[in-house]
Parts: sequence; structure tokens; C-alpha cells
Amino acid sequence: MRINNKKNRLLLFFFIAVLFTACLNCSLFSGSTVLNKIVVPKGFPEISFPDDNHFTKERWLLGKKLFYDTSLSLDSSISCSSCHKPALAFSDSIALSLGVKNLQGTQNAPTLANVAYHPYYTRLGGVSTLEKQILVPIQEHNEFNFNIVEIAKRLQVNQEYLQLSRKAYNREFDYYVITRALANFERSLISGESKYDKYKQGVVKLSENEMKGMDLFFSKKTNCSECHSGFNFSNYMFENNGLYETYKDIGRKRLTEKEEDLEKFKVPTLRNIELTAPYMHDGSMKTLEDVVKHYNSGGKNNKQKNNLVKPLNLTTIEQQNLIAFLKTLTDKKFCTNKYFN
Repeated sequence: MRINNKKNRLLLFFFIAVLFTACLNCSLFSGSTVLNKIVVPKGFPEISFPDDNHFTKERWLLGKKLFYDTSLSLDSSISCSSCHKPALAFSDSIALSLGVKNLQGTQNAPTLANVAYHPYYTRLGGVSTLEKQILVPIQEHNEFNFNIVEIAKRLQVNQEYLQLSRKAYNREFDYYVITRALANFERSLISGESKYDKYKQGVVKLSENEMKGMDLFFSKKTNCSECHSGFNFSNYMFENNGLYETYKDIGRKRLTEKEEDLEKFKVPTLRNIELTAPYMHDGSMKTLEDVVKHYNSGGKNNKQKNNLVKPLNLTTIEQQNLIAFLKTLTDKKFCTNKYFN
């Protein structure tokens, strides 16, 4: 009789433990649309994850919650999503985003679409991993103006963060968890379902104007695809496009201190370019029409300017066709994806 009672107690204890774990999981994931797996679009390479930060839904969810949390900024006024808005392909609508106390940033906020594939980060290419890049806006005085260690202390009162941290990384919530989780979420921001992608897959046809614009884009007449190449429309090199005769921003030289890097910036992706205005490293061009006119003119005289940037002599119709093609790179599904919002 005692043996049976002992067995019953053990079974009851086991049942309660299982029920508690199930309830804990339910509470962690309740109210959230959770991504279980990153689906890589056709024609895209597999995503490379660091050994200590492979994708899991727990890490992803923790990163997503942190991405939208204003507590990461000193005065709790802005979050990552303040400057990287989902509806704008995770970019911003103003030239220079505003940080704490409405301080103006120093460079235009780029799209986060497909950052998983970047070989280095920031417009100057000075950061080697996405995990390290997380620290840049946090410590920048014109952005979050905070300290990663202090952020961890501030958020350790949040029981949901503590529970997710243990489940995701098997450690207490700290600076390590914050940087890894945010990077894990940002690697999932994959955009590869534009009209152009569907055209390449044989699913849809481009219009006559779009086809003519595509031919121009990939032609030797414009050389657009020399820099905006590959599946992500960027070769990630550092170039000067003749935006100014003299730049206010010295560009990559600030990082390398090399004269050859003066006034050069990383070539951006053109995916979702229709949504990521204003353009250029300083957000000085408001429309795609402005951008195409700039390249058509050959840009300003600058000794650092790439030799490919020269007068194109495109007609008004050709410029319109080129813009029509660029708009086929818009991925509307990406910008309304329920997992990212």
C-alpha cells in the first residue's frame, strides 16, 4: 500500500512539473506571433549563424521584444524600431533619425532587410558582426546614449526577460543575452519576395517599361549592376559617387585614417529602395527621381569619385523606365510580415 502511495505521489509530482513547464511556455509565447524557422528565399544563400547564436524561437522572441523596447535608450524615449520602421523596410522616413532628447543622428538609417548577409556593418564597415553592431546605437550619444551593462540592470526586473533568457541562452539576463538576442531577431529580416524575384522564378511578368528599365540597369550604358550586384543588389564595397565636391562627412577615413578612404561609404542594397527614402549616406535626396538624375548627370567633381559614375545621357523615358524597374524590388510582404511587427 505504501509503495502504491509513493508511486502515486511521484506520478502526481511529475504531472505537476509537466503542467508547470507547459504553462510557463504558454505565458512566454502568449500574445506573440512566433517565428519557428527562417525560410530562405529561392536564389538566396543559407544564412550563417555564429556558433553561440544559432536560431531558436526563444532567442528570436527575446530579440523581437528587445527590438521594440524603448527601455534600451537612456530616457526610454526610443527603441530600435523608432529608426528602423517595419513599414519602411526597417528604415526611416527622415534624413537623419532623432535619438534621445531629439538629438539628430549623423548618418541616414539604412534598411535592415537582409542584414544577415552583410560581411560587415555600419556605412563605414567598421563592425565585423551583427552582435557587435548592436552596441553602436546603444552607446552613440545621438542615438540611445546608454550603456549595455546599465540596460541589463534596468531590464532585470522584467520577469519575462529573465525567463526567456534562461530558456534561450541558459544564463541570466545580461549584456551577452541582449546583443545575441537582438542579432538573432535581425537575422530573420529576410526580404526576397519582390516582383523582380517572382519574375526570376517565372511566376509573373514584368511590364514593358520595367523590362526596359531592367535592361538598362544591367547594361554597360549605366553600369548600375557593377556596384549594386548579386542577389542583394550590393557588392558591399566602399565608394564615392560624386554627391558633393567636398563632403562634410569624411566617410570611411574616420575609421581607417587612410586618404584612399576619404569620403567613401558602403554601397547600400537596392532592395525595397522605393520605401527607403530619403537616399544617400546623409539622406540628402528625397526621391528616386533625384537619385537617377544625379547619376545621369555624372555627379559632382570629386577626386575620389568612382570612374563608373559619369554622364549617362539617358532620356526622360529611359530614366522613368529605370525607376519602374527599381520599384520591382519592393517586397510588400516583407513590410507587412506579421512575424516582424
